[in-house]
Amino acid sequence: MKIKLNSIFVDNQEKALKFYTEILGFVKKTDLPAGDYRWLTVVSPEEPDGTELLLEPNQNPVAKTYQAGIFEQGIPATAFAVENVQAEYKRLQMLGVTFHSEPTIMGEVTMAVFNDTCGNLICLADKSAGV
Repeated sequence: MKIKLNSIFVDNQEKALKFYTEILGFVKKTDLPAGDYRWLTVVSPEEPDGTELLLEPNQNPVAKTYQAGIFEQGIPATAFAVENVQAEYKRLQMLGVTFHSEPTIMGEVTMAVFNDTCGNLICLADKSAGV
């Protein structure tokens, strides 16, 4: 068994697609009409057939409440692995991304948390021991 699809609630699919592709560097994988919305997924260019991230509209009141609640508590909605958190932190800062925490070493993992502009906090993590 493996994970093929993970979803993240977004307040605007078009804005999310722009952020996740133009800023983070993901690639659009699927874009199909789904009623008033779209079945819209992105993937890592490093793994085009890997796990897809569904940019799911948060129009359901329960979804909005959940998304707002974890954001307010500072809980990331998901995490992305990078080779070097410090380098990615600097690159994303230069692109105007707002970070809620700077790269922090936690044991063998370095992590940083940013705002995806679509209602979520996202964690970047690497496994470079002793960074």
